Amino acid sequence: MATAKKAAANKTTASSSNDDSSSTRAEAPSAADMLNPMKNLKAMTDRLQELNLTGGASKLLESGQKDLQALMQANEKSYQGLQTVVQRQTEMIKSAIAEWQTAAKEMPGKDPKANLAKLDELGRQSFQRAIDDIKELANLAAKSQADAFELVRQRIQANVDEVTKMLKRK
Repeated sequence: MATAKKAAANKTTASSSNDDSSSTRAEAPSAADMLNPMKNLKAMTDRLQELNLTGGASKLLESGQKDLQALMQANEKSYQGLQTVVQRQTEMIKSAIAEWQTAAKEMPGKDPKANLAKLDELGRQSFQRAIDDIKELANLAAKSQADAFELVRQRIQANVDEVTKMLKRK
């Protein structure tokens, strides 16, 4: 046990003597250096002081406002798209109901075979129209979401460009 304590003491002494020599050489920091919060804080402070952040707070605030505006615009686009889809669905349902009501009124009362043939044809047309309507609604929704995403994508690209520009000024 005493031997282990002596070995540990020798290592501590050796590492503290190496700390003095490491400041003159450009070596990788030791584990003790990396765990020393004061050294890490000083190194980070030195790096931050090297950056040119003139007017950084106002730029950061302005960038945050632009981000928020882009999100609000994207949300508005998405909401408008949803309204368009719902409005179009309502029109489609009203049209289908009116069509079925008209067909029911026009059916001759005496010939059941003709009535069935007319209902069959109306059913086929309605089914095809429903498929076309579903495609139209899907396209409306996809376009709306693509427009909203494009606004967000443009803002992200602007942020990347701003950061790149700030780092190049260094």
